[in-house]
Amino acid sequence: MQDMAHPDSSATRRRIERAAGGDQDAWRLLIERYNDRLRRMVMLRIDPRLHGRLDPSDVLQEVYLEASRQLADYLSNPVLPFFLWLRQLAGNRLFKLHRYHLDAQVRDAGRDLPLHRGGSPEASSAALAAQLLGRECRPSEAAVRAELKLRLQEALNLMDPLDREALVLRHFEQLTTAEAARVLEISEAAAGKRYLRALARLKDVLAHMPGGLGEWQP
Repeated sequence: MQDMAHPDSSATRRRIERAAGGDQDAWRLLIERYNDRLRRMVMLRIDPRLHGRLDPSDVLQEVYLEASRQLADYLSNPVLPFFLWLRQLAGNRLFKLHRYHLDAQVRDAGRDLPLHRGGSPEASSAALAAQLLGRECRPSEAAVRAELKLRLQEALNLMDPLDREALVLRHFEQLTTAEAARVLEISEAAAGKRYLRALARLKDVLAHMPGGLGEWQP
């Protein structure tokens, strides 16, 4: 049953129906519409150990192939808005890739791959810290930046897991409150509160860091 609180528009629904009927232009337009958001999600959630082995574009190509095969089934029972359905497929694909590439390492370490509610890998604290700091710096600043990155990672890892995930979804992935609530399987009010709490915590951490990070705004 379609999510009646926040359904896809009738225009999007018609485009999905045309794509399911074999209209390649309709499918291409759907993919182009959501590709940047999905790419951001994948980049944040690829384990740092796999950065040289997994390319976000390749991951998304596999997701789109799977989505095209399942499109008719999705239309018969659209339990999620289309973007969230694609995002769920991307999360599932990432989880399988992490299992394939990291299962032996995880097993040897005696721990599980970290997952957030919804089944996809957790966002890497290293990726989140890099997003906050920016990727460019002078060679003379590299040591200071590395120290700031470690402090940010520690602060992010100390957050309540659900608060942290709310922050990732809303700020880094730029999901709406309604979308974040669906992913986290909580109410919109709860999702909003958790995001604001995590945001306040993050701003407090940044305010006590050198280098002008105290002026950071979401």
